[in-house]
Amino acid sequence: TGSSDPYCIVKIDDEAIIRTATVWKTLSPFWGEEYEVHLQPSFHSVSIYVMDEDALSRDDVIGKVCITRDMLAEHPKGYSGWVSLSEVDPDEEVQGEIHLQVEVLGSQGGRRLRCTVLEAR
Repeated sequence: TGSSDPYCIVKIDDEAIIRTATVWKTLSPFWGEEYEVHLQPSFHSVSIYVMDEDALSRDDVIGKVCITRDMLAEHPKGYSGWVSLSEVDPDEEVQGEIHLQVEVLGSQGGRRLRCTVLEAR
């Protein structure tokens, strides 16, 4: 139909911790959702998966963004901006990008991740 029903899943390492709302029938969703979660000191990466909700079959993965611990360490004030989606399945071509803000708050003992999922296109 030329449109999707996108939502995002945010995972820390491989554990899903956040699911945004679904935005129906669009290729340019706006979420504007901010989350703050406890961050284990040993975490390796934060991944954001853009999904297409499908009522009749399994939801499709549109693409993903992976932000490593090292990338966050290089941006002490957090990472903010448009990030191109990469493919999850090497046989699938991915087009699109997502607008994110990701930052680590607190000290080594009690760190939190603030993740704002703004929009995609």
